Amino acid sequence: MSKSYKVKDLKMGMFINITLPWYRHPYIRNSFRITSNEQIKNLLSNGINTVEVREESKVISDKKTPLAKTFKKSKPLEKPKQNDSDLNQSIINEFQDVITDKNLPATKKAQLVYKASMKLMVSLLEKPTAMNIKGFKDVTVHTVDVILSDENTSNHLLGITRHDFNTYTHSVNVGVLSILLAKSLFAKSDKHDMHELGAGFFLHDIGKTRVDPSIINKKGKFTDEEMECMRVHPKEGYNILAETNQLSEESNIIVLQHHERHDGTGYPYKRRGDGIHLYGRVCSIADVYDALTSIRPYKKAFSSFDALRIMKDEMINHFTPELFEEFVKIHQKI
Repeated sequence: MSKSYKVKDLKMGMFINITLPWYRHPYIRNSFRITSNEQIKNLLSNGINTVEVREESKVISDKKTPLAKTFKKSKPLEKPKQNDSDLNQSIINEFQDVITDKNLPATKKAQLVYKASMKLMVSLLEKPTAMNIKGFKDVTVHTVDVILSDENTSNHLLGITRHDFNTYTHSVNVGVLSILLAKSLFAKSDKHDMHELGAGFFLHDIGKTRVDPSIINKKGKFTDEEMECMRVHPKEGYNILAETNQLSEESNIIVLQHHERHDGTGYPYKRRGDGIHLYGRVCSIADVYDALTSIRPYKKAFSSFDALRIMKDEMINHFTPELFEEFVKIHQKI
């Protein structure tokens, strides 16, 4: 049960639901727990004066509360039931309305496409079942089509990628960047299934759902032991996609190889050069770029120019030169 509350009267610990449609507020979720006065101020600053509150909410004192774990450690996947899907159908329906609206300005369409992708990514990574992966893939088809066919919207998408580094935002950013690079590389060819590739790019980090959450959420640099734990995520991601059997093998390879490096210094198998699939090499460039341009607890976010300079001057042996040059050209268009 829930009842209406004025935002100014909210207390710590209350679990709220914003009754507005997802595209009319800036939050990833419609429902979340209040853990600080800053959240209340933020709601009011965004013009949200009334919300619903669950009656069973437990009010807590106004003190710092540990953030909830981003992921739960996954159990081995079971074969899903036909209706075992937690992706928000209302978001999917509204998303389809957004992408088919020819009167929507490119800037607004880009913002809504990005936000919808983020919300669906949150749902998927919390429960990466076969049905949810299929549902996400079906929606990604439309995102890919927008990027391929709508130059203005795709350019704006590149400009609005957020720079707070977490698995959700990083996955969407790398998905968008990789599709843009693939579009530039493969635009004149019909040999590449861009819909399948788009799903693989967006899901490149799905293996992190099987990494200890305390490592995923660590606010500093990893120890050598923690880094070894993190380095299992490409293999685990490949295993998840193989078990759920929703994407093509080439798309699964993206997940497995996105941390391989051209000079053989990557992981998990230290492949080099043409031993890395072309699609894995595309994703690798986008992955590194987004990591450099995102804020971490132990480093600032580099500008686009500085990130590209670092990649060229200090990391060029990690990438196929021709692919990196094409990636630079994409940014010169913006």
